[in-house]
Amino acid sequence: MVHDPSRKRARPATTRAGVFVFAALAAVVVVAGCRPQAYRMRADKVAAAIIEKYQHEALGRTEPFTIQTPAETLRRRLLGIQNLPTAAPASMGCDRIDPIEHWPEKDMPGRATDPSTVIAPWQSDQPLTLTLIEALQIGARNSREFQTQKEGVFLTALDLDLERDAFDNTFLGLLDSLLSTDQAGGGSVTGVENTFESSVTRRLKSGAVLSGRLIIDLAKLLSGDRGSSLGIFADTTVVIPLLRGAGKHIVTEPLTQAQRNVVYAIWTFERFKKTFAVQVASEYLSVLQQGDQVNNAAGNYRRLIGSSRRARRLNEAGRLEKIQVDQALQDELTARDRWIAARERYERSLDRFKLTLGLPTDARIELDAEELNILAKSTREVLGKTQTAVLDTSSDLSSNAPIELREPTRHGAGPLEIESGAAIRLALEHRLDLATSKGLVLDAQRRVVVAADALKTGVSLTGTASAGERRGVGSADSANADLRPEHGFYSAGLALDLPWERTAERNAYRSSHIDLERSVRDLQEREDRVKLDVRDGLSDLFQGRESFVIQARAVELAQERVRSTKLFLDAGEAQIRDLLEANDDQVDAEDRLTAALVDYRIAELELQRDMGTLQVDHRGLWAEYETNDER
Repeated sequence: MVHDPSRKRARPATTRAGVFVFAALAAVVVVAGCRPQAYRMRADKVAAAIIEKYQHEALGRTEPFTIQTPAETLRRRLLGIQNLPTAAPASMGCDRIDPIEHWPEKDMPGRATDPSTVIAPWQSDQPLTLTLIEALQIGARNSREFQTQKEGVFLTALDLDLERDAFDNTFLGLLDSLLSTDQAGGGSVTGVENTFESSVTRRLKSGAVLSGRLIIDLAKLLSGDRGSSLGIFADTTVVIPLLRGAGKHIVTEPLTQAQRNVVYAIWTFERFKKTFAVQVASEYLSVLQQGDQVNNAAGNYRRLIGSSRRARRLNEAGRLEKIQVDQALQDELTARDRWIAARERYERSLDRFKLTLGLPTDARIELDAEELNILAKSTREVLGKTQTAVLDTSSDLSSNAPIELREPTRHGAGPLEIESGAAIRLALEHRLDLATSKGLVLDAQRRVVVAADALKTGVSLTGTASAGERRGVGSADSANADLRPEHGFYSAGLALDLPWERTAERNAYRSSHIDLERSVRDLQEREDRVKLDVRDGLSDLFQGRESFVIQARAVELAQERVRSTKLFLDAGEAQIRDLLEANDDQVDAEDRLTAALVDYRIAELELQRDMGTLQVDHRGLWAEYETNDER
């Protein structure tokens, strides 16, 4: 085509409008692509809605859920108030990190403190004393493991959102501008082609895929007569599978699995909350137990100092040999060593507990020792009635009298020492990890169905329709194009994929059956382990109760023995070794009593955890199971 430079033609109004359309579309694309914070907030909103929906489905209730790390945590307050050393600004929180070059958002993420979740202020020059309830709340807010578990639920919700998106309208918009020069014909033809392409695709749950496309071209010559033309083209396509890949159960399997994964993630997190709460309580009470051992060791040390002083006085009075004085002094040194070792064990256990809560190990924190006194009082009220049934009270003391061992009974059992069958039934009903194992069996069954579908013949029905014309530099002098369906192009076809080569599909189908068998075995093992957990828990409770009763009686006897030995020693009817041994036995009995007390309480919590009846909310607080005399 030869272009006459003297030829003038008015630019059509449609061409001028097209220029503005392209400019507006380009501006929208640029602005929409520069808001990463908005995308993040949108993802948070979508995931939160998914989690709330499936919390109701999985648990029958909903509770607040967020993965946004609070800016104000107890860890940060301790680091600041107690002036503790840190390795980097990140130790104080993500919002304290300086944004790096090219950081996509204005600020680092972080949020304000919820006043209702912060413990009361304390003096900076004093250690922070935590009750058990406060420790549970702090662990849920500061524990890194707790946060990681929550993020796992959130990521699973995002996976579901992506699978749901596959069945939503998928829009695509492209802007393309091309400057070209053609010198092949002896002359020079320069022009610009602007193209806007918009498409939408929709996948139906039946397997059919619908797509439509609209293309608008704006071609303009920059040489010659500078002619321009507007092109418009549209087409639609439909693909409908008839055999392989057809059917809602096949097409939506990834979506179904993603939905089930969210439920499993919620169950897993709920199970973790119970396990974590019991872990916090167990470590809290264990630290208090270590602290009680320090007190017992200190008391024993004081008693042995008194014993060595008494021995020296008796020696000076000529009533005790020097060798017995040396024995008293040696035991005094041993008691000091025992006291120091107990103190160090306490400090190490306290540091490990701080780590569990997500707090700095060098922070000045103490645990409320009154919690142990409260526990001792409540346990004695529950189990104290069995304390008289420990020792043999037979009146026949002859050497030939038969000795009959009295079997321990359930008399005086605690409220959670329920019958084994009832406890197992509760666990089978409430254990969420067992529910997950049951769900995985169903998932494996569905995978068998999907693998079998892949063995079928592929038959698809296709149809297309298109109308309009494209425009480029070579057709810039043509008239503007119109969409005229009566002049469109239409086609229909049938695609057939014969099942001649199905080695991979065959092997996948066989593997799916193996996976099903494995999932069934996993369920069986999980069920048996649940029963074992419950039976072990009941056994621990039973043994703990008997141990507590025995140790309580042992402490009484040890204290009485120390008192009487002192009197006999003063009267010259006992050796200093008798008093030293009595002191050692007393401190051992006191330590064992505290251990039995803590073990029984931990066994109660672990049994509720293993039965799945311990309820823990998002703040880390629990609600214990109340029995209805199911024994």
